[in-house]
Amino acid sequence: MAINGWTSLFRIAVGGFWLYFASQKWTGVGWLQPLIQKSPSVNPIPGLHELLAAVVAPNWFFFAVLQTVGETAVAVLLILGLFTRPAALVGLLLALNLSLTVAFLNPDVGARWLYYLAVLVNAQVLFGGAGPLALDRRLKGPRWLRS
Repeated sequence: MAINGWTSLFRIAVGGFWLYFASQKWTGVGWLQPLIQKSPSVNPIPGLHELLAAVVAPNWFFFAVLQTVGETAVAVLLILGLFTRPAALVGLLLALNLSLTVAFLNPDVGARWLYYLAVLVNAQVLFGGAGPLALDRRLKGPRWLRS
C-alpha cells in the first residue's frame, strides 16, 4: 500500500508540473512568439526543422494556445486521477514536443535534460498508473481507461 500511495503522490506532482507551466500562459501567449519563431533556426532534426519553419512558426499563436490547452487538461486530469493513462499519454506527447523543439533553444545541453526528464516522468505515470488516490478507481469501463 505504501508504494501505491507514492504512485498517487507522483502522479499528482506531475500534474502540478503541468499546471505550473500551463498557468504561465493563461494571461497571454504573446511571449511565446519569439521562441516559437526562433525554434526552426536552431533545430537540428531533419524534417522537423522544415515542419517548424513552414507550419508552426507562421501559425505560432494557434500552436501556443493548443499547447496551453493541452497542458491545462493534462494537469487537471492527472491531479484528479481521472483518465490517468490517456492524460499521461498526452502529457508524454507534449513533453516530447517540447524536448524536440523548445529544448534546442537553450545552448546548455545540461539544461535540456529538464525537458527530457519531463518525458520520463510522464512515461512513468503512463505505465505506473494512477495509484489508490484517484477518481479512476470509481470509473466503470475498460481497465486501461481506469488505470
